[in-house]
Amino acid sequence: MIILIVVVFAILGFVVSRRLKSKFKKYSQTSLKANLSGKEIAELMLADNNIHDVKVNCVEGQLSDHYNPMNRTVNLSPDVYYGRNAASTAVSAHECGHAVQHATSYTWLKMRSAMVPIQNASSKILNIVLIASLLGGYLIGLPYEFIGTIVVGSYGIMTLFTLITLPVEFDASNRALAWVKERNVVTTAEYAMSKDALKWAAMTYVVAALASLATLAYYIFVFFGNRD
Repeated sequence: MIILIVVVFAILGFVVSRRLKSKFKKYSQTSLKANLSGKEIAELMLADNNIHDVKVNCVEGQLSDHYNPMNRTVNLSPDVYYGRNAASTAVSAHECGHAVQHATSYTWLKMRSAMVPIQNASSKILNIVLIASLLGGYLIGLPYEFIGTIVVGSYGIMTLFTLITLPVEFDASNRALAWVKERNVVTTAEYAMSKDALKWAAMTYVVAALASLATLAYYIFVFFGNRD
């Protein structure tokens, strides 16, 4: 059953990822009428939100764009940093949306940031317990209920993290789209392209959350579903 869950969501994730890359490639071929690069879009949006202590960097990779709250940097991939199109506009504005969330102490972002070390610890604990059980954990005295509690608890925390990520990502996209529209940096057609690109980017997080929920439900059933 767990193999089926992994395969189904792996395929779904692959399809969404391919779709996202296809959309980004398509919308990257249409030059932005305002002729602003992703870097310029990011700097303009940050300035409009009175954020002057966040640096915009270019980082290696494709779709490796992210906001780092630790060192307060908006990190854009080369295609986004130098791009002058609807796709680069959408991505750069989205990452700045996270910077705005940080500056305004957005509740869901604060919750996600606080959960990062807990989520990382849960992931490590889960791996240790699963490996121990595969190597004969039951035979060396680890109670079945104990293993189940650790697995479900750890995966529950990881699942909660994926769920909290959803409003953070959707809100960043909403902030980005509202700003590009209000600032008139995109035409009506370019706005539609930006919105579509961000929709498919958000779908990657939705798939991850659904996969985590399905896996958590499986573990709950395996360890606790057959009790009398």
